[in-house]
Amino acid sequence: MSKANEKSSGLPNSPSRGPGGTPSGTEAGDVELQLKRIQEKLQQLLRQRESLIKENGKLKEDIRQLQQAHNNHSERVEQLQQQVEILRTTKGDEMSEMEKKVLEKRLGQYIREIDRCIALLSE
Repeated sequence: MSKANEKSSGLPNSPSRGPGGTPSGTEAGDVELQLKRIQEKLQQLLRQRESLIKENGKLKEDIRQLQQAHNNHSERVEQLQQQVEILRTTKGDEMSEMEKKVLEKRLGQYIREIDRCIALLSE
């Protein structure tokens, strides 16, 4: 390969080649060394990949557990809010007119929701 061809191809200056265009002993050793480095890097990357896959699985499980805990807490908060409303209702004489109207509206919504459920179950 001429100097002009080396520059145009972007290939670095290579040591001389043996007969038939095969690399000389020094170049073959360099190629083997590079191949060995590439294989080591590949093995390292594969180990990292496996480690990341395991970590990802663990993190997904953590997310699932946290979402479940969040859902449980949300349900508990809703239950407690309903209990507070029931307690307020039992002390009806202490409710203002506005609170009574809000309660009636909410009870109407609950009744409509129950009626929808019954209708769905009847089908």
